[in-house]
Amino acid sequence: MMNKKGLAILMRTKTRPLSPVSSKLNQMQASLPEGDKVSSQDASLIPRRDFSQVRESMHSAMLTNKTEIVDVALDDFSEGYIFLSPENRYKILLSLSKEYDLNRTQVRELMKQHLDLQLPSDKAEDNDHEEEGSLSAFYKIERNLCQALKPMYEVLFERLNTHPGGLKFLSDIRADILRLLEDVNIASLRALDSHLKEKLITWLSPANLELHNITWDDPASLLEKIVAYEAVHPISNLIDLKRRLGIGRRCFGYFHPAIPGEPLIFIEVALMKDVAATIQEVLWDNPPISEHEASCAIFYSISSTQPGLSGVNLGKFLIKRVVEVVKKDMPNICVFATLSPIPGYGQWLLSKLASSEMSGSVFKEKLLKPEEEKALMDASGGSDLGSSVIKVMWNLLTSKNHEWTNSPNLVSALRTPMMRLCARYLMKEKKRGKALDSVANFHLQNGAIIGRLNWMADRSQKGLTQSGGMMVNYIYRLDDIEDSAQAYLNEGHIESSSDFRSYIEDDNGERAD
Repeated sequence: MMNKKGLAILMRTKTRPLSPVSSKLNQMQASLPEGDKVSSQDASLIPRRDFSQVRESMHSAMLTNKTEIVDVALDDFSEGYIFLSPENRYKILLSLSKEYDLNRTQVRELMKQHLDLQLPSDKAEDNDHEEEGSLSAFYKIERNLCQALKPMYEVLFERLNTHPGGLKFLSDIRADILRLLEDVNIASLRALDSHLKEKLITWLSPANLELHNITWDDPASLLEKIVAYEAVHPISNLIDLKRRLGIGRRCFGYFHPAIPGEPLIFIEVALMKDVAATIQEVLWDNPPISEHEASCAIFYSISSTQPGLSGVNLGKFLIKRVVEVVKKDMPNICVFATLSPIPGYGQWLLSKLASSEMSGSVFKEKLLKPEEEKALMDASGGSDLGSSVIKVMWNLLTSKNHEWTNSPNLVSALRTPMMRLCARYLMKEKKRGKALDSVANFHLQNGAIIGRLNWMADRSQKGLTQSGGMMVNYIYRLDDIEDSAQAYLNEGHIESSSDFRSYIEDDNGERAD
């Protein structure tokens, strides 16, 4: 029979976590008599706020210095902003970015004053008094220049950060900024985003975060968020959730005191005898092995809960902290690895196939080897249909419900070219000198190396669409993490295992370095 906690989680996780508007509406509803409750689905019932009033409260929150007035203005602004229409939210953000930017006239004047000063002579040993006066003038202008280079909206950010609920509100504001930047490319708005991002990185440094081992004994409200925010492998039911928090499994989250009861990011860990090759063995390993028999810690899912913290790399610090905790608690764990999706591979491969099919013979890229072409045509019967091998492969990979996975011959024929091209994608396809695949870039910049490619590791619809069902192990070798991270960040160097490198061949068939 389902207990109260299980029922609470089940009922509350039928939808994603509430948006700020829905959450605020529910708070308002809770204060009403039972007969006066209204439906949260009726958008017309959400009280819209007047744009000019919200803008005025934002202005007061920046320019007023009396604490009690500032607190009221911050409350009015944060509550009013939540109930603005999307269009007026964007108007507020544009106003904030343009009208409360730094004073460049003042900056230029101070720079001119600084350039007009005579630099003190290195040989002014006998005139210390004159040198001291000259330096004082420099220090004064430089101090004023530093102050002038701070945009006015920095005051708003700093005051919100120390205001109850302000840090979460700032994260929500940045989420709106990022959405707006997808539609418009405005320099002042990019500067606003960059400034807020840097502030969030400072305020959310590891020193300000608390690591918590999330278990079934935690409140239902927290477990609800784990179910709802899981972004890699959805939690299907309460049995699945309980398994992920039970024996042989760990779930760690980073929390901030200003956002209680809600992890900013969390990671799921499986304790196993060997490095996992499929997600099925991680999620459905039942019963799990005894923990004292485990030698590997497999990071199989990491999820951020705040869209506004995009680009704030909390995952890097979380992984390192979890490695330390697991290593201390379980000395028998000697291997730390991931079982990771390859989210960009499927789209990349389809674009390559399409480009190859449309290109003329002179510019056509040779994606498949002759033996791979023959195996694929034999398995598909494509040679009888007069289709090119590239067209055959395209049709198979884009087939409804991935019917090719039901044919052992097709699965076998696709395995070699798919894995070889995937290795190329992970190792050689780059953007600005870094791995094109987002998950690969994340782990490589954290100091991992590419370990093993795993065929048919994720047979879910999502896994088959993203990467033809393939997953990859990234290995965190504790003694080499920092060196690997620096080599990747500074030179774009990607380190990999010999097993992985066996898939990488150059045009002459020689193995790549």
